[in-house]
Amino acid sequence: MLCFLKGMAFVPFLLVTWSSAAFIISYVVAVLSGHVNPFLPYISDTGTTPPESGIFGFMINFSAFLGAATMYTRYKIVEKQNQTSYFSTPVFNLVSLVLGLVGCIGMGIVANFQELAVPVVHDGGALLAFVCGVVYTLLQSVISYKSCPQWNSLFTCHIRMAISAVSCAAVVPMIACASLISITKLEWNPKEKSVTLRISTEINDDI
Repeated sequence: MLCFLKGMAFVPFLLVTWSSAAFIISYVVAVLSGHVNPFLPYISDTGTTPPESGIFGFMINFSAFLGAATMYTRYKIVEKQNQTSYFSTPVFNLVSLVLGLVGCIGMGIVANFQELAVPVVHDGGALLAFVCGVVYTLLQSVISYKSCPQWNSLFTCHIRMAISAVSCAAVVPMIACASLISITKLEWNPKEKSVTLRISTEINDDI
């Protein structure tokens, strides 16, 4: 198992690199095809219309897989650390893993059900991905503090908690604004009443 974990060290880096590429490539193709406004479009907007929808779906599906692999690796690392020097109940680590995997399933739903084709399913997947992802980062931050200083430095713990706090601050207004508008098109008129809410949601979605 230890050899397996050492071989998985590249996965988090690949996850960030691949996911960033997925968003950037889909955005560029969508803008060049004239399907979205280049100024802060929804991430989902850049994966709604062919050909970018195919690119978005394929790459986000693989991102979900990489996310699950990263979370499982983290789970096994914490489990081993906890066996060596007990610092937290194993259930806490398991709950964190389950929530993280549910978030990855949400990513898969977002990738396979386009925003305008099946909006209820798409939004449900996005809600799972964002909420479970934020809770996962919070739980992992708590685990980091519990395992400090033997397995983590205090500085690392503070960084993880800061990322969790920013994520929480972004997801709450995003959900609030998204619940007040109905997404039925990609082109928006600046004079429309809901455009402010739309932009607010897009900013928090991108964060």
